[in-house]
Amino acid sequence: MAEKKPAPFRADHVGSLLRPADLLHARERWERNQISDAELRAVEDRCIRDVVKMQEDLGLQAVTDGEYRRKLWNVDFVKKFAGVAVKEGLAEEAGKSFQGGDANLQRSPTRFEVTGKLSRVREHEVENFKFTQSATRVRAKLSIPSPSVLHFRGGRGAVSAAAYPEMGDFFTDLARVYREEIQALAAAGCAYLQIDDTNLAYLCDPKMREGAKKIGEDPDRLPSRYANLINECIKDRPANMVVCTHLCRGNFASAWVAEGGYDPVAEVLFNELKVDGYFLEFDSPRAGNFAPLRYLPKGKRIMLGLVTTKTGVLENPGDLKQRIDEAAKLVPLDQLGISPQCGFSSTVLGNKLTVQDQIAKLRLIVQVATDVWGAV
Repeated sequence: MAEKKPAPFRADHVGSLLRPADLLHARERWERNQISDAELRAVEDRCIRDVVKMQEDLGLQAVTDGEYRRKLWNVDFVKKFAGVAVKEGLAEEAGKSFQGGDANLQRSPTRFEVTGKLSRVREHEVENFKFTQSATRVRAKLSIPSPSVLHFRGGRGAVSAAAYPEMGDFFTDLARVYREEIQALAAAGCAYLQIDDTNLAYLCDPKMREGAKKIGEDPDRLPSRYANLINECIKDRPANMVVCTHLCRGNFASAWVAEGGYDPVAEVLFNELKVDGYFLEFDSPRAGNFAPLRYLPKGKRIMLGLVTTKTGVLENPGDLKQRIDEAAKLVPLDQLGISPQCGFSSTVLGNKLTVQDQIAKLRLIVQVATDVWGAV
């Protein structure tokens, strides 16, 4: 009999957590070749054990490694594929740039180029997952970037025509290399996987949609294309593996990129994408209202991202419960849960709040989940 799929839990979080100072210092020394890979990993291991215990102590039923082994939420994963090159600061032409946060930090989202045939030449997260799993008594969750990041930020122009004269072959290979990593994770015992797809949320923004047109893409067709791509990546997952997706509108040092409600992608998101649950940003008017939730079918769960990670201001639990009640008018309460709207530290820089602010927000979602559902 297949193992029951309890995740996502009533109280859950997206994945990344603020890095402690000693980890940041160790990474800086490693980047200057002052310490070895093994020395950096020893610091990471110790810090991950500590942050796993923090999550457990708060009562969370799923924990992550805080993405402590990554510098950027997406780069550290996709750059391990052969055929991928990382490009910085080249995305303004597609209407993508961060807003808000620290005005002194000017940045556009990282862009990737496919320079040759894609292949998985080494594991990406298998050993990292095994360590997290060994360090916890609850469920270990792993977040990985969506395969769509290798397409949306450049389109046809960012994929080598010599390697892939036909884009269909590119998408086939992209799904295959992801599928190989997911199969390896499953073999290692991973039963809770999250695929972070900011691009589906970006396609809710009129400016982003215009940007997609400028690189030769049809924003009305991209949601289905990306849903099909993700479906191909996860089609061989074992029955006991829960797969969720997370959507947000950008997260870099408390800054954001896009805005707009989920209406343009909701039907595809909830009905074509074959995942078990969704972590959706709902902490600000930029994310729109709950109306698109009406497309959610039975058997899937929405994690309402009502608690912001952009600031340290702590939400009022009564206000959160009221918003859950509003969402429950469109979706049965049993299909809902609560989470922060995004990670706390999608990059090593982290958002503009303290570790104590972060802990208070995680404690708050556990409290609210317990009050509303009687359990987390």
